[in-house]
Amino acid sequence: MAVEDVDGTPAAMGPRLRAAREHHGATLAGVGRATGISPSTLSRIETGRRQPTLEVLLRLSKEYGVSLDELAGTAPAPAAEPRATAPLSLGDDKVVLPLTRYVGGLHFHKHVLPARQDPPARPRQFSHDGYEWLCVLYGRLWLALGDQDLVLTPGDVAEFDTRTPHGMANVSLGGPVEYLVMFGPQGERQRPRTPPTTARGTGDGKLLNERP
Repeated sequence: MAVEDVDGTPAAMGPRLRAAREHHGATLAGVGRATGISPSTLSRIETGRRQPTLEVLLRLSKEYGVSLDELAGTAPAPAAEPRATAPLSLGDDKVVLPLTRYVGGLHFHKHVLPARQDPPARPRQFSHDGYEWLCVLYGRLWLALGDQDLVLTPGDVAEFDTRTPHGMANVSLGGPVEYLVMFGPQGERQRPRTPPTTARGTGDGKLLNERP
């Protein structure tokens, strides 16, 4: 049973078969031994001098690990990769890179405050509904939280109700500060899930605070 009118002519099929073989890293002789199709027949098919039968296409499809649609050029175009979310530039040259795309629930962002040449003034404070968790990745971050002033360094974490007036500034002279923010607009919070700590060196798996 011959395959006719598959994406035009046999000449259109040949280059795809050759490309599939080369991508598979196989020679004509190797494919011939694996499929039982003579190398001369494979060569004529690849150069468009012979039209492959359905049986031949099935053998080659299995050998190359590709679908018949791909060999025939009728496979649907792959879905476009989702475009990366563009960074947002806010006031004071602050850059915010959204890390989540969905609406509702917890939102994650990466914030970057540019380098400063002079010591900053106390950050302007804002308040709004929600709950925020942040972690400093690089540099030194000034967190003005209500009447408190905290300087956070890499690895430091802070969390707070965003109805408390708050503001941030970079106190790393000559370098930026980068930090991650997890924000729950409806007051959502992270829910730690950690296994119970087991006793070390006893081999009995008891909890450290478990009484004998």
